[in-house]
Amino acid sequence: MESSSARAGGSTRREATRQKLYEAAVTLIAEQGFSATTVDEIAERAGVAKGTVYYNFASKSVLFEELLRHGVGLLTASLKEAAEQTEREGGGKVDALDAMVRAGLVFIDRYPAFTQLYVAELWRTNRAWQSTLMVVRQEAVAVVEGVLREGVAAGEFSDEIDVQLTAAALVGMVLVAALDWKSFQPERSLDDVHAALSRLLQGRVSGTV
Repeated sequence: MESSSARAGGSTRREATRQKLYEAAVTLIAEQGFSATTVDEIAERAGVAKGTVYYNFASKSVLFEELLRHGVGLLTASLKEAAEQTEREGGGKVDALDAMVRAGLVFIDRYPAFTQLYVAELWRTNRAWQSTLMVVRQEAVAVVEGVLREGVAAGEFSDEIDVQLTAAALVGMVLVAALDWKSFQPERSLDDVHAALSRLLQGRVSGTV
């Protein structure tokens, strides 16, 4: 029988291969679009044989669907960790939202091609993976919704806020602001962009205290 260490090693190698395929696919698809990108190109960019792509994913569409799951899953995990870290440090719910804004910016700074691809796909409703995209999007937004609901229950936020729409608006704010930053204001630092969004989040744009 295969030893547990051998199985663990095989699993680690497979995850490393899948990660290379994700990175190759997201870069190529962001550059030239899904339809124009071939499996041969993905394999070549990842430095693997074409058969390796099909060993890990049944098709290019499945690869892309899993790429969306993987990428948004990383974003969701980073948002959760930011909120949990704030709670461990004794911060309030506004602090947690601010930490999540920063975590989102850090993610986008690290994975700009994936973010560009993800936002573009949100506007397309005729893709085979649309249902998957909606599920993983909701998982990310739900993290923000949870913090907002806890804030309402604790009296930190007004009970008149629309939690669902406010959570979507906060996530959207970070995505759009970050894409604008990367595309049109790349000279600005992450700290600078975070500070601007933090002021907006905390209602200090008008200049009132």
